[in-house]
Amino acid sequence: MNDVVLHLVLTTAAGCAMVGAPLLVGRLTRPNKPTTQKESIYECGEETVGSSFIQFDIRFYTVALIFIVFDVELAFFFPWASLFGSVMALTDTRLLPDDPLRLAISQDLLGKDSKLGAVGAGTALSFAWFLLIDLLVFFGAIMVGFAYLWKRGDLDWVRAMPRKNAAQDAAH
Repeated sequence: MNDVVLHLVLTTAAGCAMVGAPLLVGRLTRPNKPTTQKESIYECGEETVGSSFIQFDIRFYTVALIFIVFDVELAFFFPWASLFGSVMALTDTRLLPDDPLRLAISQDLLGKDSKLGAVGAGTALSFAWFLLIDLLVFFGAIMVGFAYLWKRGDLDWVRAMPRKNAAQDAAH
């Protein structure tokens, strides 16, 4: 138990040092030349207008949510790529049915308790085509959503606003 506490204390101290040391070095070495422009409030690319208790422009939240959705969806590509790589290794016809590598990859795919044995090259190729079509359908759904957001204008940071008075604009 003492070793666990010691490791926890050392890890916490190392983490605090890794965070604190660069902050301390930066505070001691950076120049301090304040100007009115540097001290002005600048939030998320928008100039501050009025009280700070107003809501942000909805475009900020929309872009943030779109980023999160696409980021999370792209995270699903990594397990797919791992599975697809294993299946493609099984499509190699140079590996004999009783090859230890084929058996090991098959056990990884089917589970250690599987009694099916090694997966054949033909079965692996059929499954690889299924995985490829599955990815294309998933990617197509993402692209349809992306096209919808693009067409709607949600990806444009600054949207064109309708002019209220054309005569007033002509005078300026």
